[in-house]
Amino acid sequence: MKKAVSFLTSAVLAASLLAGCGQTGESDWEYVKEKGTMKIGITLFEPMNYYDPENPDKLIGFDTELAEVVCEKLGVTPEFVEIDWDQKVFELQSKNIDCIWNGMTISDDLKENMDFSVPYSGNMQVCVINSANAGVYTDLASMANAKIVAEAGSAGQKSVEAEDVLKDAQLTTVQAQRDTLLELKSGTADVAVIDAVMAYASVGEGTDYADLMVADGIELSKEEYGIGLRKGSDMTEKINTALQELTDDGTVAALSEKYPSVLVTLEPSA
Repeated sequence: MKKAVSFLTSAVLAASLLAGCGQTGESDWEYVKEKGTMKIGITLFEPMNYYDPENPDKLIGFDTELAEVVCEKLGVTPEFVEIDWDQKVFELQSKNIDCIWNGMTISDDLKENMDFSVPYSGNMQVCVINSANAGVYTDLASMANAKIVAEAGSAGQKSVEAEDVLKDAQLTTVQAQRDTLLELKSGTADVAVIDAVMAYASVGEGTDYADLMVADGIELSKEEYGIGLRKGSDMTEKINTALQELTDDGTVAALSEKYPSVLVTLEPSA
């Protein structure tokens, strides 16, 4: 009897995951349109998705505002859901969210489990340090034995692990990119490896991290951002079409001016 129950449980779980991946024949777009909301998986990541300092209840940012105008074009309501970044694939496949829109790097391993929109922004991984250490950490070799922090499951973590010169560094992971800056500011880390888009918007004069800086001339990898959707989802084409229309009408350019650290790569139609 226990075997029968175990088999039934496994079958139900498998069916649930297949449904989450769009394997039942149901149109993903029809599913989203019917419920009237698009659940968008995010973490708090300035300047992509973060709370307005002047209105702490209002979510703002390049990705937030771009998602809002895309949803307006599609006739659905955006619902932003904070997720554990390390569990993003499960959250998407289980239909806890309908897409991941949070400055996510397009990578071959993620392509195995999800589809991506057209790339909409460039990015690279950079090293953030305390300004007092500008003469200490001048290249990757000088960080060989440093205490490095990165977001768990992020492109930052992967880029550190891929650098042979950093194999002896003390790598620690945290739940969100913003937490790396807290670790650095508190002195529990020497180097934070994060997205350039976030770094240039978050550190230096006029920010909450005025004593931190991006280390000059150190780039770990160059990347592109895309929106993650379920494998085989027909939502991908819908979102791509909306992104092109918003690029052609100047909406994307206006957002780019508002958030200048975002390296927008979308171009108007010829």
